[in-house]
Amino acid sequence: MGTQALRGAAISFEADPFLAAPGTAPGTAPGTALRHWTDALIVLEAGRIRSVGDWSAAAAAALAAEGVPVTHHRDALICPGFIDAHVHYPQLPMIGAHGEQLLGWLERHTFPTEAAFADPAHAARVAEAFLDALLAAGTTTAAVYCTVHPQSVEAFFAASERRGTRMIAGKVLMDRNAPEALRDTAEGGVADSAALLARWHGRGRQLYAVTPRFAPTSSPAQLAAAGRLWQAHPGTYMQTHIAESPAEVAWVRELFPEAADYLDVYRQAGLTGPRAILGHGIHLSEAEFCHCHRSGTALAHCPTSNTFLGSGLFRAFEARRPARPVRLGLGTDIGAGTSPCQLRSMGEAYKVARLGGHDLTALQAFYLATRGGAEALYLEDRIGSLAPGMEADLVVLDLKATPLLDFRLGFCDGIEEVLFVLMTLGDERLVRATYVSGTLVSGTLAAGGAG
Repeated sequence: MGTQALRGAAISFEADPFLAAPGTAPGTAPGTALRHWTDALIVLEAGRIRSVGDWSAAAAAALAAEGVPVTHHRDALICPGFIDAHVHYPQLPMIGAHGEQLLGWLERHTFPTEAAFADPAHAARVAEAFLDALLAAGTTTAAVYCTVHPQSVEAFFAASERRGTRMIAGKVLMDRNAPEALRDTAEGGVADSAALLARWHGRGRQLYAVTPRFAPTSSPAQLAAAGRLWQAHPGTYMQTHIAESPAEVAWVRELFPEAADYLDVYRQAGLTGPRAILGHGIHLSEAEFCHCHRSGTALAHCPTSNTFLGSGLFRAFEARRPARPVRLGLGTDIGAGTSPCQLRSMGEAYKVARLGGHDLTALQAFYLATRGGAEALYLEDRIGSLAPGMEADLVVLDLKATPLLDFRLGFCDGIEEVLFVLMTLGDERLVRATYVSGTLVSGTLAAGGAG
């Protein structure tokens, strides 16, 4: 698409609200790290943001002289596209399945659902529906688990490539403690991963993640082979699960008695470091948090999943302790998670924090879903902020999407309260428009709704 501009209120983070001291970022409110434009003009060109600034008649006239169309998003808030740090696309057909706890839930629901992805047509159908659901919820980048089947990865990346989305994904590795139809081998699984990596990593906006499901379903040989593959390809990702439930932690202790702790299993296999993303991390120790900090390993907080399965309360404020902050993103984790919408995740993250005795502010929650997620994925130089040169992935939130929202926002005092109401009352209905590389791809505006 050619050059275009968006006008409306907008936000972006210029520093970390978990860590920022007053006056940290020029142009931000004291101590918040948030940049808020009450009336912004954002120019998009060749898939990137050309400029961001305050709207003025002079700036509008200059764009008119260039022949640049301007879309005015009234009664709305323009944000960087949301980022999902941990999600399983093949589990979309089982979202909302009766929970149980983690290990029983995997046996009863997850593994049978994933077995169907041996069929490439089924994988393609679900990939299309999944990406449509993400974009409708304003999510423009995600770290995605496929299944053990290479065709599930092909289907996902092909669907993402057609949409132009920046996605991270990989073939799940499982060579033990799983149904026979879902097991690969230490050598064969990694060989398939290497072929997929060579085909897709860096192709357009697609990025590959070496993806052992979690320590119990990979033999030590497979974990070591996965570590060698990842280390041999700088710039690729590694994603897996860690310390989601007490029963899982106990199982890992039995399977890997030589390891100092759960994280040490991955460390010994060469599976920690920059661009490693560990899902959940509810039951990590201080030593494990410290290793994540030192190594640059990121965690993905999945609040709707953790409460749905009764797995526990993630300790976000311990993870982000200023003395040794761990990179942290927000994940929907479908299908244990109950919504693809990061507004819902933010609201649930607030509740999880309150149950743990902490107050997660709206600024911290929106940071996790935007710039914080980008930093967790080492993509903060490309996505997660509204700034010149960044990729033009944006979401426009409709402040009049529902009568209740419209009524409640009339009583807000400042942008922080507005954001808190959006994350506690919001869902997909708020998404007026989702832009990917500057192209309108989803939302009520794309569907012909009011803008």
